[in-house]
Amino acid sequence: MPKSIPWWVGGIGMSLLFYLSFSVWGADRPIGASTGMSYLSNMLFGLSPEEYKYAAMVENSGAWEGVMLIGVFFGGLFMSLFVTKSFHISYIPTLWKERKNKSIKSRMIWSFIAGFLLVFGARLAGGCNAGHILSGGSQVAVSGIIFAVVALGTGVITGRFFYKKKGCKV
Repeated sequence: MPKSIPWWVGGIGMSLLFYLSFSVWGADRPIGASTGMSYLSNMLFGLSPEEYKYAAMVENSGAWEGVMLIGVFFGGLFMSLFVTKSFHISYIPTLWKERKNKSIKSRMIWSFIAGFLLVFGARLAGGCNAGHILSGGSQVAVSGIIFAVVALGTGVITGRFFYKKKGCKV
């Protein structure tokens, strides 16, 4: 078995996913991930759509995005176990160990901060990072393209500064 699947197989899979997502007999809405978390939070904390405007917006999308996230997890697990045979558990990436430290706690704290900032910014923009880049990009929406360029650009810049070698000038 190959270590990775060809790019075009992934492209066809993504195209089918978007087709089903936008179709009337599918979800009839763009694909996203963070709305599933908002939906779950509304259920856990008992926020009713009648009382909270945001809860009403999230309620419309339904719980399918949470189911999609579960499918993403198990799909990735399946691919890494049976297709690429590359499954392994790693709490700290190699580059983090080389350039930062070997502390799992430090890695988890920085991961939480980075993830929180990314999702917070995307939710302020009225969507989620996956939704803006994937759904917006597939529709060639200006907002999706702008978000993708800014997110990828700031990711590269942040990575350069955050992971710079000790004693090197960026």
